[in-house]
Amino acid sequence: MPKLTLKFKNSTLGDFPLQVGHSLTIGRRKNNHVVIDNLAVSGHHAKIDSVGDGFVLLDLQSKNGSFVNEQIVNSHWLKNGDVINIGKHSLVFSYSEGEEIPDDTAEEMERTMIMETSQYRTMMKKSKPSVPKPLKRTIKKKIVGVLTFLSGGSGKINLTGKLTKIGKDSSSDIVVKGLTIGKTAATISKRPDGYFLSYVSGFSKPKVNDTAIKTSVLLNDLDIIDIGSSKLQFFEQTSNKPEITPSPS
Repeated sequence: MPKLTLKFKNSTLGDFPLQVGHSLTIGRRKNNHVVIDNLAVSGHHAKIDSVGDGFVLLDLQSKNGSFVNEQIVNSHWLKNGDVINIGKHSLVFSYSEGEEIPDDTAEEMERTMIMETSQYRTMMKKSKPSVPKPLKRTIKKKIVGVLTFLSGGSGKINLTGKLTKIGKDSSSDIVVKGLTIGKTAATISKRPDGYFLSYVSGFSKPKVNDTAIKTSVLLNDLDIIDIGSSKLQFFEQTSNKPEITPSPS
């Protein structure tokens, strides 16, 4: 039977066999068959279903999406050698050497799935009565930065303010330890184009992805920040802000 090989960078973390007639779930929660303990992975992120003599990957409306061979997918019939990317981890789908591989009918099955989905949506649309509504709801999405401690601390910090101070002074928003860092070692400023980490004072400069920061740098999702004895990871979270406005007459 085929298997999934879980990898992180160049390290192999384990093999997970797939069985005909059974499903395999992937996610951050411990009740999954494949547990990936990373905040970029949803609690129940994706699953693989056994269908006939093949296997299909289904994304479970995850926050950051599922990718196969670097292409984002909602569903995908798996072929030997396909690489599934979830967060920063990868899962390689493969058959054992000498094992009989089913005929490659994935393309035809994919077309059938798309046709059925389109037909389903059309029927659902027709079945909904057209009823005028006095109000409409507009959803505005905004990005909120979050820091979580990987070492030298615990918990997570939502970067909701315009300026977040980091240093060894007790008045700092995030207190970190280290003999060579300043009372205010760095700041994170919230600007219209993103979150910027800036060096302020101290002999030891903060690092982003192992590169020392001399002035300031734009933070990207999943960046690793080293400052003093602490290591933090930066995340971008999307929040929906509902706004109700009168509907046009």
